[in-house]
Amino acid sequence: MQPTALLKTESDNPEAYLILEGNWELSAMIEGRAEIRAAFSSPSFIKVIFTGKNIQSWDSSLISFILYLIQTCKKEDISYSFEDMPSGTLPLLTLALSVPSHEDQRSEEPRPPIIEEIGEKGISAWNSIQNAVDFFKEIKASLRRLFHRKAVFRKIDLINEIQAAGVDALPIVSLICFMVGLILAFIGSVQLKMFGAQIYVSSLVAIGITRVMGAIMAGVIMAGRTGASYAATIGSMQVNDEIDALKTMGISPFDFLLLPRLIALSLMMPLITIYADVMGIMGGAFVGIFLLELSPEDYFRMTLNALNMRSIMIGIIHGAAYGIIIALCGCYQGIKSGKNAAAVGRATTSAVVSSIVWMTIATAFLTYFFSAVGL
Repeated sequence: MQPTALLKTESDNPEAYLILEGNWELSAMIEGRAEIRAAFSSPSFIKVIFTGKNIQSWDSSLISFILYLIQTCKKEDISYSFEDMPSGTLPLLTLALSVPSHEDQRSEEPRPPIIEEIGEKGISAWNSIQNAVDFFKEIKASLRRLFHRKAVFRKIDLINEIQAAGVDALPIVSLICFMVGLILAFIGSVQLKMFGAQIYVSSLVAIGITRVMGAIMAGVIMAGRTGASYAATIGSMQVNDEIDALKTMGISPFDFLLLPRLIALSLMMPLITIYADVMGIMGGAFVGIFLLELSPEDYFRMTLNALNMRSIMIGIIHGAAYGIIIALCGCYQGIKSGKNAAAVGRATTSAVVSSIVWMTIATAFLTYFFSAVGL
């Protein structure tokens, strides 16, 4: 028998009866459903009584239909009750009605006042400054122990970090810096060829690469490669409670974990910068020799004439500063990382971003300094 829903109302009676009959199954069409919904949307009654005495069989379609009508009753401020419902329906309805609606779960918290938001931002900034100050105090104490030969770390760790920050980084540094030198030479040649001065491409590349571009490109590469690795490695140790284990054993994590990385990257970055300068000059030579058809002798002669120890040393100083910045940012984000996977990801991203930001600030400061002293 087809499921049927019949609403009986009387003009002088504020109560209505909803009579449910038939076989309530998911595959069956409910007779009178549209009329019932229309009547509940604009009701002429204040109470409805659900009666299911003649229901022969039922499944979840009956529960779903009644729940929909009950929600409509709540919106329209209509009371409801049940009579002669099949066994088992009332417990299911009670259980379903006890679950909070999704709308309540999605309700947004009221936005706090602007003064409160400013206060929270200020407190967060102050806490970040305090954490940074504490971090640098620990680094200073660790370096003092290193100079007094009391720092606790393994020499093999230092050697491994030197290899990771040095030799292992050469392939990516070679590719990127070669391409940067090639692009710089190509862009410069477009303008210089208009004046027949393409031979000065070699001077342009030599000065630009050695003075700052080689150090910047090497720094960006090492920030994304090595600085992120430091943050991820130390952050993973935080997750696994290895940092706490070192503290329990009386070993300073700054000595055992941070010091080898800081020393390794500080030593390797000047050398990586020199190597990046060479690869950048080789990229410029590729354009000069094969595209501009300059002779190798003329190109490298002009390169050597343009090079001077002052530009090379300025680039090396930039590289050394970048190495210290990248190591500090990577280690800081790792040691301050939270103890979950998401926090490690955030620490890794923050290490790269903060490294590049502080490298940019350092470049501006060093450029102003060298300009002020006439270099």
